Amino acid sequence: MTESVPGINPDVAPSGAGCVECDATGGWWFHLRRCADCGHVGCCDSSPSQHASAHAATADHPWIQSFEPGEDWFYSYATEEMYNGPELAPPTAHPADQPTPGPAGRVPADWMRHLN
Repeated sequence: MTESVPGINPDVAPSGAGCVECDATGGWWFHLRRCADCGHVGCCDSSPSQHASAHAATADHPWIQSFEPGEDWFYSYATEEMYNGPELAPPTAHPADQPTPGPAGRVPADWMRHLN
């Protein structure tokens, strides 16, 4: 993959340190994904609410990148394949002190039962 892929904008910063929708509603997430087009940070498909894939479908933004520390892979919902891609604007992951699952204080004790 080159840096000139339609739907990947390396200059857009992430929308925040956590899932936009979960933060707005008091929810929680397992892992975070960043839209490679607009920077929207949403929760992964293993999370209860699956906001990253919902955003991809409604916004027609198929490319995501992991927003987990130490991970830089891209995924295309359109092809259902993983890719390498360009470096995106920082930060490239949620804060290292933010727990997984997160955020601290909102994850239920039985969180594993709620994963998809």
